[in-house]
Amino acid sequence: MSNMPQEKIGIVAVSRDCFPESLSVNRRKALVEAYTKKYGSDNIYECPICIVESEIHMVQALEDIKKAGCNALVVYLGNFGPEISETLLAKHFDGPSMFIAAAEETSANGGLVQGRGDAYCGMLNASYNLKLRNVRAYIPEYPIGTADECADMIHEFAPIARAIIAVRDLKIISFGPRPQNFLACNAPIKQLYNLGVEIEENSELDLFEAYNKHAGDPRIPDVAKDMAEELGAGNKKPEVLEKLAQYEITLLDWVEAHKGYKKYVTIAGKCWPAFQTQFGFVPCYVNSRLTKMGIPVACEVDIYGALSEFIGTVVSNDTVTLLDINNTVPADIYGEDIKGKFNYTSNEVFMGFHCGNTASTKLTFCEMRNQMIMARSLPVEVTNGTLEGDIIPGDITFFRLQSTSDAQIRAYIAQGEVLPVATRSFGAIGIFAIPEMDRFYRHVLIEKNYPHHGAVAFGHFGKALYEVFKYLGVPADEINFNQPKGMMYPTENPFK
Repeated sequence: MSNMPQEKIGIVAVSRDCFPESLSVNRRKALVEAYTKKYGSDNIYECPICIVESEIHMVQALEDIKKAGCNALVVYLGNFGPEISETLLAKHFDGPSMFIAAAEETSANGGLVQGRGDAYCGMLNASYNLKLRNVRAYIPEYPIGTADECADMIHEFAPIARAIIAVRDLKIISFGPRPQNFLACNAPIKQLYNLGVEIEENSELDLFEAYNKHAGDPRIPDVAKDMAEELGAGNKKPEVLEKLAQYEITLLDWVEAHKGYKKYVTIAGKCWPAFQTQFGFVPCYVNSRLTKMGIPVACEVDIYGALSEFIGTVVSNDTVTLLDINNTVPADIYGEDIKGKFNYTSNEVFMGFHCGNTASTKLTFCEMRNQMIMARSLPVEVTNGTLEGDIIPGDITFFRLQSTSDAQIRAYIAQGEVLPVATRSFGAIGIFAIPEMDRFYRHVLIEKNYPHHGAVAFGHFGKALYEVFKYLGVPADEINFNQPKGMMYPTENPFK
């Protein structure tokens, strides 16, 4: 996939000058060896210049990892560590930072006499100084470990670092205001700037003009042919493929021309009510193709939906989708296909749906069709362009990063699965199961005023997403999740 960074993590060992420097040197070498053995060496760099004991060493290390092209940092306390220099290193490094520390050993390096490093204590001082300097850093749940354990921590840091890097270099391109009666997808853009995200807001007329200028583009036949090959037997609307190809080329050219100083782009597009009658198709299938390329396209000008999708793409290194939290599962389908076969109540399952924006690789089957809801009031021929099919079964993470109406930032994460149950419906759709969904629906989605769109990552990525949101500055009490039975929400009635 394109449109995302590759992390390169600089590992810098630090040492307090009254502790043996050799502790940090040897433990750093052991850490790098353990990581390389488990995960390879492509995304790490061992800073060899010095062990950071002073501010001068900090500057030298900073210059070295910058020269090596590192965009993420691990500060490794091989012993107690110099709280000033090590936190200055994180402060002046232009990228996400992580702090971890070495566990003690008795079999090497002088045991618990000359070889005791006290990094367990040093981590407390490091965290205190980070707070004093208002420096954000990722600290794992238990940041002390052996070389093997610390290698695993760095591996877990990689997708978190990748997401932070990506968000800080992201531009969201939007076309048009939210459709009428879709105020739920409207949110202040102030928090985008706080996150370091740039936004370019355009009119649908700008996009329509650019589309018309691409008429007869020599690339259209090849793109239409690629679409036909992707659809295969599901190519039920071949007459619209050239228009869709023209639209896809228009969007990709717009991205390249309007990226500006940012490296990564996502799109929030208008898709109704005038889009169909003016363009002569619906954009769902093209949206799915760009999303599969790593350029998520959110429907209905959902700017924070686009941002959420992009974060999910980078964290999972995979295609995501954006769905309505749409409808309940009928009692007969629940009784026939779910009850007694899966450990979910009828209130813990629902259908996630959108018109046809989910990539073909995330559907059990796919067909190019018309948008049935729009076709109820418009000529069928202008509603062609959706990609319909049941969403593939397996683990998912439903999540969203959102600004409130008064420009406060919050998020939710809920892990669950798509069940291998036929939906008997239309659109890009699946039967989702999330433990305690009924309580989560009431006391998070409704109580916290979230819109109906949720981003979906294909796999369980809650742990990484939680750390990404926390690093981005979402208050811990505003990162909501589907709380297990017995853990009450603040607004939950205790007498129910």
